[in-house]
Amino acid sequence: MEDAASILESVAPAENKPKLRIFLCAPRGFCAGVVRAIDAVEQALRIYGAPVYVRHEIVHNKYVVEGLKAKGAVFVEELDEIPDTTKPVIFSAHGVPKSVPAEAEARHIFALDATCPLVTKVHREAELHYKRGRQVVLVGHAGHPEVVGTLGQLPKGSIHLVQTPEDVEKLENVNEDNLAYVTQTTLSIDDTRSMVDALTRRFPNIIGPHKEDICYATTNRQEAVKRISPIVDAMIVVGSSNSSNSQRLKEVAERSGCKLARLVLRAEDVDWELFKNASSVGITAGASAPEVLVEEIMDAFAQRFELDVEIVSTADESVFFPLPRQLRPSIVSDSTDLPGSEEHIGVHGK
Repeated sequence: MEDAASILESVAPAENKPKLRIFLCAPRGFCAGVVRAIDAVEQALRIYGAPVYVRHEIVHNKYVVEGLKAKGAVFVEELDEIPDTTKPVIFSAHGVPKSVPAEAEARHIFALDATCPLVTKVHREAELHYKRGRQVVLVGHAGHPEVVGTLGQLPKGSIHLVQTPEDVEKLENVNEDNLAYVTQTTLSIDDTRSMVDALTRRFPNIIGPHKEDICYATTNRQEAVKRISPIVDAMIVVGSSNSSNSQRLKEVAERSGCKLARLVLRAEDVDWELFKNASSVGITAGASAPEVLVEEIMDAFAQRFELDVEIVSTADESVFFPLPRQLRPSIVSDSTDLPGSEEHIGVHGK
């Protein structure tokens, strides 16, 4: 459990600075799926050496991506950017359409799948509904890599993307009595609830997931923000602008009564003029943001204010996802399981 005193140990002493209460959300930052994906790249670099290729940003955080680049990871958007190689190619945590592993297999690429298991769960749900003859509705944000990956699990025309309740009303050419829905894992809980309400109103017989698709980390981080937002003058969300779950945290803060919410990656991105009259600030971090960036921003506040830090915890997290099978120590020690061997031709799973 975090201790507020230990967090303050490294900050500058008070020197007639204005006082500021910091409410630090817990949980915050890395989730199990992000840890697994980053560890997969680092483990592949340790075992096989640089370069290790990664399709798309492994997670949506510029600091993390730049750190992995410095270690020898090469990030690409499509497989055709990768030369013929025996080096590993890792699929990002967001998941990929079925066409991507098919292309990898056709090229005999040594591919490792770092898709978050909770995203894989959504893929399997969609595929199961399709096999049972149902059309599928996907609730999500167009263009997000996770949504692109989920849409790409099924043939065109068998899965329909909706982003707003208005999209639900406009849905056409669907079998109202043989319909199911799945959702992106990083959506706002409240937005998803309104979308599900819209779907069930129009399609009373629609089938939903046995367990909701919004991931545990998204839920927990949003709940912590909801608790703090009404009692602070401002909220800082640490994360990248292309991180869906970080953007949702900022939106949740604003909807929960916080008048000033900002999404920032580093301390240098904070507009300090906005916070000069604040007496209380909440701080959280998206699921792809490392704790070192939270500490950097806390240190920057401590240089300007005398801090009183309170940790507000809404859940304890103990979720762990093992590495992709080929990167686990017991597998790596098997000398037959090396790049270029028969074991490593084609795509390898979770």
